[in-house]
Amino acid sequence: MNGCGIARDAAGRGMRVVLAEQGDLAQATSSASTKLFHGGLRYLEFYKFRLVREALIERERLLSAMPHISWPMRFVLPYHRGLRSPWLIRLGLFIYDHLGGRKILPATRTLNLRTHPTGAALRSNFAKGFEYSDGWVQDARLVALNARDAADRGAEILTRTRVTGAVREGGLWRITVKDTETGKSRKIDARALVNAGGPWVVELIADTLGITSPEKVRLVRGSHIVTRRLFEHDQRYIVKGSDGRVVFASPYEDDFTLIGTTESEHVGPPGQAECSTEEIEYLCNFVSEYFRKPVTPDDVVWTYSGVRPLYDDGASSVTEATREYVLSLDAGDGAPLLNVFGGKITTYRRLAEVALKKLSRVMTVPGADWTAGVPLAGGDFAVGQVEHLTDDLQRAYPFLSLAWARRMIRTYGTEARDILGAAKSPTDLGQDFGATLHEADVRWLMSKEFARTAQDVLWRRTNLGLWMGEAEAHLLEEWRRAGLRLRDHARVRTS
Repeated sequence: MNGCGIARDAAGRGMRVVLAEQGDLAQATSSASTKLFHGGLRYLEFYKFRLVREALIERERLLSAMPHISWPMRFVLPYHRGLRSPWLIRLGLFIYDHLGGRKILPATRTLNLRTHPTGAALRSNFAKGFEYSDGWVQDARLVALNARDAADRGAEILTRTRVTGAVREGGLWRITVKDTETGKSRKIDARALVNAGGPWVVELIADTLGITSPEKVRLVRGSHIVTRRLFEHDQRYIVKGSDGRVVFASPYEDDFTLIGTTESEHVGPPGQAECSTEEIEYLCNFVSEYFRKPVTPDDVVWTYSGVRPLYDDGASSVTEATREYVLSLDAGDGAPLLNVFGGKITTYRRLAEVALKKLSRVMTVPGADWTAGVPLAGGDFAVGQVEHLTDDLQRAYPFLSLAWARRMIRTYGTEARDILGAAKSPTDLGQDFGATLHEADVRWLMSKEFARTAQDVLWRRTNLGLWMGEAEAHLLEEWRRAGLRLRDHARVRTS
Protein backbone atom coordinates (compact mmCIF):
# COMPACT_ATOMS: atom_id res chain seq x y z
CA MET A 1 0.00 0.00 0.00
CA ASN A 2 2.72 2.45 0.93
CA GLY A 3 4.64 1.82 -2.28
CA CYS A 4 1.60 2.40 -4.50
CA GLY A 5 0.66 5.52 -2.54
CA ILE A 6 4.14 6.99 -2.97
CA ALA A 7 4.21 6.07 -6.68
CA ARG A 8 0.85 7.77 -7.24
CA ASP A 9 1.85 10.95 -5.41
CA ALA A 10 5.22 11.19 -7.20
CA ALA A 11 3.75 10.51 -10.65
CA GLY A 12 1.10 13.16 -10.06
CA ARG A 13 3.87 15.70 -9.45
CA GLY A 14 5.38 14.94 -12.84
CA MET A 15 8.19 12.66 -11.66
CA ARG A 16 9.21 9.61 -13.70
CA VAL A 17 8.32 6.58 -11.61
CA VAL A 18 8.79 2.82 -11.86
CA LEU A 19 7.19 0.57 -9.27
CA ALA A 20 8.39 -3.05 -8.97
CA GLU A 21 6.24 -5.52 -7.03
CA GLN A 22 7.61 -9.04 -6.57
CA GLY A 23 4.14 -10.63 -6.68
CA ASP A 24 0.65 -9.39 -7.40
CA LEU A 25 -0.46 -6.04 -6.02
CA ALA A 26 -1.54 -6.45 -2.38
CA GLN A 27 -0.60 -10.11 -2.44
CA ALA A 28 0.77 -10.06 1.11
CA THR A 29 0.16 -7.67 4.03
CA SER A 30 -1.99 -5.13 2.22
CA SER A 31 -4.78 -7.59 1.47
CA ALA A 32 -4.67 -9.15 4.94
CA SER A 33 -5.81 -6.24 7.09
CA THR A 34 -8.96 -5.92 9.20
CA LYS A 35 -10.35 -3.71 6.39
CA LEU A 36 -10.51 -0.51 8.48
CA PHE A 37 -10.07 3.19 7.93
CA HIS A 38 -9.80 4.12 11.58
CA GLY A 39 -7.96 6.27 14.05
CA GLY A 40 -7.16 3.37 16.37
CA LEU A 41 -9.35 3.85 19.44
CA ARG A 42 -7.22 1.51 21.54
CA TYR A 43 -4.07 3.56 20.84
CA LEU A 44 -5.45 6.26 23.10
CA GLU A 45 -4.70 3.92 26.02
CA PHE A 46 -1.01 4.26 25.13
CA TYR A 47 -1.29 8.06 24.74
CA LYS A 48 -0.55 7.94 20.98
CA PHE A 49 -2.50 11.15 20.40
CA ARG A 50 -0.48 12.31 17.37
CA LEU A 51 -0.90 8.97 15.63
CA VAL A 52 -4.63 8.85 16.36
CA ARG A 53 -5.20 12.46 15.29
CA GLU A 54 -3.38 11.98 11.97
CA ALA A 55 -5.32 8.78 11.27
CA LEU A 56 -8.67 10.37 12.15
CA ILE A 57 -8.04 13.29 9.81
CA GLU A 58 -7.06 10.87 7.04
CA ARG A 59 -10.09 8.67 7.71
CA GLU A 60 -12.59 11.27 6.51
CA ARG A 61 -10.41 12.39 3.60
CA LEU A 62 -10.21 8.83 2.35
CA LEU A 63 -13.88 8.06 2.86
CA SER A 64 -14.69 11.07 0.67
CA ALA A 65 -12.18 10.15 -2.04
CA MET A 66 -13.25 6.54 -2.55
CA PRO A 67 -16.91 6.12 -1.50
CA HIS A 68 -17.31 3.02 -3.69
CA ILE A 69 -14.66 0.92 -1.92
CA SER A 70 -14.95 2.51 1.53
CA TRP A 71 -17.86 3.62 3.64
CA PRO A 72 -18.79 4.75 7.16
CA MET A 73 -19.56 2.07 9.71
CA ARG A 74 -20.91 2.16 13.24
CA PHE A 75 -19.04 0.19 15.89
CA VAL A 76 -20.63 -1.27 19.02
CA LEU A 77 -18.61 -1.75 22.20
CA PRO A 78 -20.57 -3.95 24.66
CA TYR A 79 -19.87 -2.91 28.24
CA HIS A 80 -18.91 -5.33 31.00
CA ARG A 81 -17.28 -4.99 34.40
CA GLY A 82 -13.87 -5.99 33.07
CA LEU A 83 -13.63 -2.73 31.12
CA ARG A 84 -12.75 0.69 32.43
CA SER A 85 -15.49 2.67 34.13
CA PRO A 86 -18.31 3.93 31.85
CA TRP A 87 -17.44 7.58 32.37
CA LEU A 88 -13.81 6.95 31.37
CA ILE A 89 -14.90 5.10 28.24
CA ARG A 90 -17.21 7.98 27.32
CA LEU A 91 -14.34 10.41 27.86
CA GLY A 92 -12.12 8.37 25.53
CA LEU A 93 -14.86 8.25 22.91
CA PHE A 94 -15.44 12.01 23.29
CA ILE A 95 -11.73 12.58 22.56
CA TYR A 96 -11.94 10.17 19.63
CA ASP A 97 -14.93 12.10 18.25
CA HIS A 98 -13.20 15.46 18.38
CA LEU A 99 -9.46 14.84 18.03
CA GLY A 100 -9.51 14.67 14.23
CA GLY A 101 -12.18 17.25 13.37
CA ARG A 102 -14.95 14.78 12.55
CA LYS A 103 -17.33 16.16 9.89
CA ILE A 104 -19.16 13.45 7.95
CA LEU A 105 -19.43 10.72 10.59
CA PRO A 106 -22.06 10.63 13.36
CA ALA A 107 -21.01 11.04 16.98
CA THR A 108 -20.75 8.54 19.82
CA ARG A 109 -23.84 7.52 21.77
CA THR A 110 -24.75 5.13 24.58
CA LEU A 111 -26.90 2.10 23.73
CA ASN A 112 -29.45 0.08 25.65
CA LEU A 113 -28.58 -3.40 24.38
CA ARG A 114 -31.84 -4.78 25.79
CA THR A 115 -33.74 -2.87 23.11
CA HIS A 116 -31.19 -1.94 20.42
CA PRO A 117 -31.00 -4.38 17.44
CA THR A 118 -27.30 -5.03 18.03
CA GLY A 119 -28.09 -6.51 21.44
CA ALA A 120 -30.03 -9.44 19.96
CA ALA A 121 -26.86 -11.33 18.95
CA LEU A 122 -25.19 -10.81 22.32
CA ARG A 123 -25.43 -12.72 25.57
CA SER A 124 -28.17 -11.55 27.91
CA ASN A 125 -25.70 -10.18 30.49
CA PHE A 126 -24.73 -7.33 28.16
CA ALA A 127 -27.21 -4.57 28.90
CA LYS A 128 -25.25 -1.47 27.98
CA GLY A 129 -22.99 -0.51 25.11
CA PHE A 130 -21.33 2.37 23.33
CA GLU A 131 -21.58 3.17 19.63
CA TYR A 132 -19.05 5.20 17.64
CA SER A 133 -17.96 5.71 14.02
CA ASP A 134 -15.06 4.56 11.88
CA GLY A 135 -14.74 3.38 8.28
CA TRP A 136 -14.56 0.20 6.22
CA VAL A 137 -12.28 -0.24 3.21
CA GLN A 138 -11.68 -2.90 0.56
CA ASP A 139 -7.96 -2.97 1.20
CA ALA A 140 -6.69 -4.84 -1.86
CA ARG A 141 -8.80 -2.71 -4.22
CA LEU A 142 -7.36 0.37 -2.55
CA VAL A 143 -3.88 -0.80 -3.56
CA ALA A 144 -4.90 -1.65 -7.12
CA LEU A 145 -6.66 1.67 -7.66
CA ASN A 146 -3.66 3.63 -6.37
CA ALA A 147 -1.43 1.70 -8.77
CA ARG A 148 -3.85 2.39 -11.60
CA ASP A 149 -3.95 6.10 -10.80
CA ALA A 150 -0.16 6.16 -10.73
CA ALA A 151 -0.07 4.47 -14.15
CA ASP A 152 -2.64 6.90 -15.52
CA ARG A 153 -0.28 9.69 -14.44
CA GLY A 154 2.70 8.15 -16.21
CA ALA A 155 4.18 5.62 -13.77
CA GLU A 156 5.32 2.21 -15.01
CA ILE A 157 3.84 -0.55 -12.84
CA LEU A 158 5.75 -3.85 -12.93
CA THR A 159 4.00 -6.68 -11.14
CA ARG A 160 5.59 -10.08 -10.58
CA THR A 161 8.92 -8.29 -10.93
CA ARG A 162 11.56 -8.69 -8.27
CA VAL A 163 14.41 -6.27 -7.56
CA THR A 164 17.45 -8.54 -7.59
CA GLY A 165 20.15 -5.94 -7.16
CA ALA A 166 20.85 -2.22 -6.88
CA VAL A 167 24.11 -0.29 -6.65
CA ARG A 168 25.02 3.38 -6.52
CA GLU A 169 27.06 4.52 -9.49
CA GLY A 170 27.70 8.01 -10.83
CA GLY A 171 25.03 9.65 -8.70
CA LEU A 172 22.37 7.16 -9.80
CA TRP A 173 20.93 3.87 -8.68
CA ARG A 174 21.66 1.08 -11.18
CA ILE A 175 18.83 -1.33 -10.49
CA THR A 176 18.29 -4.84 -11.82
CA VAL A 177 14.78 -6.26 -11.88
CA LYS A 178 13.66 -9.73 -12.92
CA ASP A 179 10.29 -10.83 -14.25
CA THR A 180 9.46 -13.83 -12.05
CA GLU A 181 7.29 -15.44 -14.76
CA THR A 182 9.54 -15.13 -17.82
CA GLY A 183 12.89 -15.02 -16.02
CA LYS A 184 13.96 -12.01 -18.08
CA SER A 185 15.95 -9.23 -16.40
CA ARG A 186 16.29 -5.56 -17.26
CA LYS A 187 18.23 -2.56 -15.97
CA ILE A 188 16.65 0.63 -14.63
CA ASP A 189 18.53 3.81 -13.72
CA ALA A 190 16.94 5.96 -11.02
CA ARG A 191 17.77 9.22 -9.31
CA ALA A 192 16.37 7.88 -6.04
CA LEU A 193 15.22 4.56 -4.63
CA VAL A 194 12.30 4.05 -2.24
CA ASN A 195 12.22 0.78 -0.33
CA ALA A 196 8.58 0.18 0.66
CA GLY A 197 9.08 -3.56 1.02
CA GLY A 198 6.77 -3.98 3.98
CA PRO A 199 7.83 -7.08 5.94
CA TRP A 200 10.72 -7.52 3.48
CA VAL A 201 12.10 -4.01 4.11
CA VAL A 202 15.10 -5.10 6.18
CA GLU A 203 15.81 -8.07 3.90
CA LEU A 204 15.94 -5.70 0.92
CA ILE A 205 18.35 -3.36 2.71
CA ALA A 206 20.73 -6.11 3.81
CA ASP A 207 20.54 -8.74 1.07
CA THR A 208 19.52 -6.88 -2.09
CA LEU A 209 21.25 -3.56 -1.49
CA GLY A 210 24.09 -4.86 0.67
CA ILE A 211 23.75 -2.02 3.18
CA THR A 212 24.13 -2.23 6.95
CA SER A 213 21.28 -0.46 8.73
CA PRO A 214 20.60 -0.01 12.47
CA GLU A 215 16.81 -0.05 11.94
CA LYS A 216 14.87 -3.21 12.65
CA VAL A 217 11.29 -4.35 12.24
CA ARG A 218 9.13 -6.51 14.42
CA LEU A 219 7.21 -8.99 12.27
CA VAL A 220 3.75 -9.48 13.73
CA ARG A 221 1.26 -11.98 12.31
CA GLY A 222 -2.37 -10.94 12.28
CA SER A 223 -4.85 -13.72 11.50
CA HIS A 224 -8.56 -13.50 10.68
CA ILE A 225 -11.39 -15.97 10.31
CA VAL A 226 -14.52 -15.67 8.16
CA THR A 227 -17.77 -17.40 9.16
CA ARG A 228 -21.28 -17.48 7.77
CA ARG A 229 -23.20 -14.39 8.84
CA LEU A 230 -23.61 -14.28 12.64
CA PHE A 231 -26.00 -11.31 12.87
CA GLU A 232 -28.46 -9.51 10.61
CA HIS A 233 -27.58 -5.84 11.06
CA ASP A 234 -24.75 -3.95 9.34
CA GLN A 235 -22.85 -2.75 12.42
CA ARG A 236 -19.51 -4.02 13.68
CA TYR A 237 -18.66 -5.18 17.20
CA ILE A 238 -15.44 -4.30 18.98
CA VAL A 239 -14.87 -6.59 21.97
CA LYS A 240 -12.11 -6.78 24.54
CA GLY A 241 -10.90 -9.99 26.12
CA SER A 242 -9.46 -10.82 29.52
CA ASP A 243 -5.97 -10.83 27.95
CA GLY A 244 -6.32 -7.14 27.03
CA ARG A 245 -6.58 -7.82 23.29
CA VAL A 246 -9.24 -6.23 21.10
CA VAL A 247 -11.06 -8.18 18.37
CA PHE A 248 -13.56 -6.99 15.74
CA ALA A 249 -16.55 -8.92 14.40
CA SER A 250 -17.79 -7.32 11.19
CA PRO A 251 -20.42 -7.92 8.51
CA TYR A 252 -18.44 -9.06 5.48
CA GLU A 253 -19.49 -9.27 1.83
CA ASP A 254 -23.20 -9.46 2.78
CA ASP A 255 -23.28 -13.19 3.63
CA PHE A 256 -20.36 -13.52 6.05
CA THR A 257 -18.80 -12.25 9.29
CA LEU A 258 -15.12 -11.29 9.54
CA ILE A 259 -13.46 -11.83 12.94
CA GLY A 260 -9.95 -10.68 13.87
CA THR A 261 -7.24 -9.99 14.45
CA THR A 262 -4.65 -11.89 16.44
CA GLU A 263 -1.23 -10.48 17.20
CA SER A 264 1.77 -12.76 17.58
CA GLU A 265 5.46 -12.65 16.70
CA HIS A 266 5.98 -14.15 13.25
CA VAL A 267 8.87 -16.48 12.48
CA GLY A 268 9.64 -17.52 8.93
CA PRO A 269 9.13 -16.02 5.45
CA PRO A 270 6.51 -13.21 5.53
CA GLY A 271 4.80 -14.58 2.43
CA GLN A 272 4.02 -17.88 4.16
CA ALA A 273 1.87 -16.57 7.00
CA GLU A 274 -1.09 -18.83 7.76
CA CYS A 275 -3.82 -18.79 10.36
CA SER A 276 -3.01 -21.61 12.76
CA THR A 277 -5.45 -24.01 14.40
CA GLU A 278 -4.65 -22.35 17.72
CA GLU A 279 -5.49 -18.91 16.32
CA ILE A 280 -8.80 -20.16 14.91
CA GLU A 281 -9.74 -21.58 18.31
CA TYR A 282 -8.57 -18.41 20.04
CA LEU A 283 -10.77 -16.15 17.91
CA CYS A 284 -13.77 -18.48 18.19
CA ASN A 285 -13.46 -18.62 21.98
CA PHE A 286 -12.82 -14.87 22.19
CA VAL A 287 -16.05 -13.81 20.48
CA SER A 288 -18.06 -16.65 22.03
CA GLU A 289 -17.69 -14.85 25.36
CA TYR A 290 -19.92 -12.17 23.83
CA PHE A 291 -22.27 -13.81 21.33
CA ARG A 292 -25.44 -15.60 22.34
CA LYS A 293 -24.66 -18.44 19.94
CA PRO A 294 -21.10 -19.78 20.41
CA VAL A 295 -18.77 -19.67 17.40
CA THR A 296 -16.84 -22.87 16.69
CA PRO A 297 -14.11 -23.83 14.21
CA ASP A 298 -16.79 -25.69 12.23
CA ASP A 299 -18.38 -22.30 11.45
CA VAL A 300 -15.21 -21.03 9.75
CA VAL A 301 -15.36 -20.94 5.93
CA TRP A 302 -12.07 -19.12 5.23
CA THR A 303 -9.03 -17.74 7.01
CA TYR A 304 -6.24 -15.36 6.07
CA SER A 305 -3.09 -14.00 7.69
CA GLY A 306 -0.73 -11.14 7.06
CA VAL A 307 2.57 -10.01 8.55
CA ARG A 308 2.77 -6.43 9.73
CA PRO A 309 6.25 -4.87 9.77
CA LEU A 310 6.10 -2.79 12.94
CA TYR A 311 9.08 -0.55 13.60
CA ASP A 312 11.06 -2.10 16.42
CA ASP A 313 10.99 0.54 19.15
CA GLY A 314 11.96 -1.89 21.92
CA ALA A 315 8.43 -2.24 23.34
CA SER A 316 8.04 -5.11 25.78
CA SER A 317 5.05 -6.62 23.97
CA VAL A 318 3.55 -6.78 20.49
CA THR A 319 0.44 -4.94 21.67
CA GLU A 320 2.51 -1.98 22.91
CA ALA A 321 4.78 -1.78 19.85
CA THR A 322 4.38 1.45 17.89
CA ARG A 323 2.04 1.62 14.89
CA GLU A 324 3.66 4.85 13.72
CA TYR A 325 5.65 4.88 10.51
CA VAL A 326 9.34 5.71 10.42
CA LEU A 327 11.03 7.01 7.25
CA SER A 328 14.81 6.61 7.15
CA LEU A 329 16.72 8.66 4.56
CA ASP A 330 20.22 7.70 3.39
CA ALA A 331 21.52 10.53 1.16
CA GLY A 332 24.40 8.38 -0.10
CA ASP A 333 26.56 10.29 -2.61
CA GLY A 334 23.69 11.99 -4.38
CA ALA A 335 21.63 8.83 -4.93
CA PRO A 336 19.22 8.83 -1.98
CA LEU A 337 17.60 5.75 -0.47
CA LEU A 338 14.38 6.13 1.50
CA ASN A 339 13.37 3.15 3.65
CA VAL A 340 9.79 2.91 4.87
CA PHE A 341 9.16 1.16 8.20
CA GLY A 342 5.73 0.39 9.61
CA GLY A 343 2.61 2.41 8.97
CA LYS A 344 -1.15 1.88 8.92
CA ILE A 345 -3.37 1.52 5.89
CA THR A 346 -5.34 4.58 7.06
CA THR A 347 -2.29 6.83 6.88
CA TYR A 348 -0.81 5.60 3.59
CA ARG A 349 -1.69 8.82 1.69
CA ARG A 350 -0.17 11.06 4.35
CA LEU A 351 2.89 8.80 4.56
CA ALA A 352 3.40 9.34 0.82
CA GLU A 353 3.36 13.11 1.28
CA VAL A 354 5.87 12.89 4.12
CA ALA A 355 8.09 10.55 2.06
CA LEU A 356 8.31 13.02 -0.83
CA LYS A 357 8.91 15.90 1.55
CA LYS A 358 11.79 13.94 3.05
CA LEU A 359 13.26 13.23 -0.40
CA SER A 360 12.98 16.94 -1.24
CA ARG A 361 15.78 17.59 1.27
CA VAL A 362 18.31 15.94 -1.03
CA MET A 363 16.78 16.15 -4.53
CA THR A 364 14.31 18.19 -6.54
CA VAL A 365 10.73 17.09 -5.95
CA PRO A 366 8.42 19.12 -8.20
CA GLY A 367 4.90 20.22 -7.38
CA ALA A 368 2.97 20.60 -4.17
CA ASP A 369 0.93 18.11 -2.13
CA TRP A 370 -2.09 17.25 -4.27
CA THR A 371 -3.70 13.91 -3.29
CA ALA A 372 -5.96 15.05 -0.42
CA GLY A 373 -9.56 14.73 -1.60
CA VAL A 374 -8.68 13.66 -5.15
CA PRO A 375 -10.91 10.64 -5.90
CA LEU A 376 -9.66 7.30 -7.11
CA ALA A 377 -11.11 5.83 -10.32
CA GLY A 378 -14.87 5.34 -9.98
CA GLY A 379 -15.08 7.33 -6.75
CA ASP A 380 -16.31 10.62 -8.20
CA PHE A 381 -19.57 10.74 -6.23
CA ALA A 382 -20.68 11.77 -2.75
CA VAL A 383 -20.52 9.63 0.38
CA GLY A 384 -23.83 7.88 0.96
CA GLN A 385 -24.85 7.69 -2.72
CA VAL A 386 -24.12 3.98 -3.27
CA GLU A 387 -27.77 2.92 -2.99
CA HIS A 388 -28.84 5.69 -5.38
CA LEU A 389 -26.20 4.64 -7.93
CA THR A 390 -27.23 1.00 -7.49
CA ASP A 391 -30.86 1.84 -8.24
CA ASP A 392 -29.84 3.84 -11.31
CA LEU A 393 -27.70 0.96 -12.54
CA GLN A 394 -30.58 -1.50 -12.20
CA ARG A 395 -32.86 0.80 -14.16
CA ALA A 396 -30.28 1.13 -16.93
CA TYR A 397 -29.57 -2.62 -16.94
CA PRO A 398 -32.78 -4.43 -15.89
CA PHE A 399 -31.13 -7.87 -16.08
CA LEU A 400 -29.01 -7.05 -13.03
CA SER A 401 -30.19 -8.40 -9.68
CA LEU A 402 -29.93 -6.06 -6.70
CA ALA A 403 -26.93 -7.95 -5.32
CA TRP A 404 -25.21 -7.90 -8.72
CA ALA A 405 -25.80 -4.19 -9.22
CA ARG A 406 -24.56 -3.40 -5.71
CA ARG A 407 -21.41 -5.45 -6.31
CA MET A 408 -20.71 -3.52 -9.50
CA ILE A 409 -21.04 -0.16 -7.74
CA ARG A 410 -19.08 -1.30 -4.67
CA THR A 411 -16.30 -2.56 -6.93
CA TYR A 412 -16.17 -0.10 -9.82
CA GLY A 413 -18.21 2.91 -8.71
CA THR A 414 -19.19 5.15 -11.60
CA GLU A 415 -17.10 3.04 -13.98
CA ALA A 416 -19.57 0.15 -13.69
CA ARG A 417 -21.37 1.49 -16.77
CA ASP A 418 -18.11 1.44 -18.74
CA ILE A 419 -17.84 -2.28 -18.08
CA LEU A 420 -21.47 -3.10 -18.79
CA GLY A 421 -21.46 -0.95 -21.92
CA ALA A 422 -24.37 -1.62 -24.28
CA ALA A 423 -25.24 -5.01 -22.75
CA LYS A 424 -28.92 -5.95 -22.92
CA SER A 425 -28.54 -9.32 -21.20
CA PRO A 426 -25.89 -11.29 -19.28
CA THR A 427 -24.84 -13.08 -22.47
CA ASP A 428 -23.63 -9.75 -23.86
CA LEU A 429 -21.01 -9.69 -21.08
CA GLY A 430 -19.25 -12.80 -22.32
CA GLN A 431 -18.53 -16.02 -20.48
CA ASP A 432 -20.21 -16.47 -17.10
CA PHE A 433 -17.76 -17.71 -14.47
CA GLY A 434 -20.29 -17.77 -11.62
CA ALA A 435 -21.19 -15.46 -8.72
CA THR A 436 -22.11 -12.68 -11.25
CA LEU A 437 -18.51 -12.56 -12.55
CA HIS A 438 -18.39 -12.31 -16.34
CA GLU A 439 -15.78 -11.96 -19.03
CA ALA A 440 -16.38 -8.20 -19.21
CA ASP A 441 -15.35 -7.86 -15.54
CA VAL A 442 -12.24 -9.96 -15.96
CA ARG A 443 -11.06 -8.16 -19.10
CA TRP A 444 -11.44 -4.85 -17.28
CA LEU A 445 -9.49 -6.09 -14.25
CA MET A 446 -6.71 -7.43 -16.45
CA SER A 447 -6.44 -4.35 -18.67
CA LYS A 448 -6.97 -1.66 -16.03
CA GLU A 449 -5.93 -3.15 -12.68
CA PHE A 450 -2.96 -5.43 -13.45
CA ALA A 451 -4.74 -8.72 -12.63
CA ARG A 452 -3.18 -11.75 -14.30
CA THR A 453 -4.46 -14.93 -12.66
CA ALA A 454 -7.72 -16.31 -11.32
CA GLN A 455 -6.40 -15.77 -7.78
CA ASP A 456 -5.75 -12.09 -8.53
CA VAL A 457 -9.34 -11.67 -9.67
CA LEU A 458 -11.13 -13.80 -7.08
CA TRP A 459 -9.24 -12.83 -3.91
CA ARG A 460 -7.75 -9.39 -4.45
CA ARG A 461 -9.60 -7.41 -7.14
CA THR A 462 -12.83 -8.94 -5.79
CA ASN A 463 -13.73 -11.33 -2.98
CA LEU A 464 -15.86 -13.54 -5.19
CA GLY A 465 -13.75 -16.53 -4.22
CA LEU A 466 -15.98 -16.75 -1.13
CA TRP A 467 -18.87 -17.87 -3.36
CA MET A 468 -16.98 -19.76 -6.03
CA GLY A 469 -15.63 -23.27 -5.70
CA GLU A 470 -12.59 -24.94 -7.26
CA ALA A 471 -14.49 -25.75 -10.44
CA GLU A 472 -15.36 -22.10 -11.12
CA ALA A 473 -11.84 -20.94 -10.28
CA HIS A 474 -10.45 -23.60 -12.63
CA LEU A 475 -12.80 -22.44 -15.40
CA LEU A 476 -11.58 -18.87 -15.00
CA GLU A 477 -7.93 -19.91 -15.02
CA GLU A 478 -8.44 -22.06 -18.12
CA TRP A 479 -10.11 -19.11 -19.89
CA ARG A 480 -7.10 -16.96 -19.02
CA ARG A 481 -4.61 -19.54 -20.28
CA ALA A 482 -6.56 -20.03 -23.50
CA GLY A 483 -6.37 -16.28 -24.08
CA LEU A 484 -2.61 -16.33 -23.54
CA ARG A 485 -2.21 -19.22 -26.01
CA LEU A 486 -4.22 -17.34 -28.64
CA ARG A 487 -2.19 -14.19 -28.08
CA ASP A 488 1.14 -16.05 -28.32
CA HIS A 489 -0.05 -17.82 -31.46
CA ALA A 490 -0.98 -14.49 -33.04
CA ARG A 491 2.47 -13.10 -32.21
CA VAL A 492 4.18 -16.04 -33.86
CA ARG A 493 2.08 -15.64 -37.03
CA THR A 494 2.82 -11.91 -37.12
CA SER A 495 6.56 -12.40 -36.70
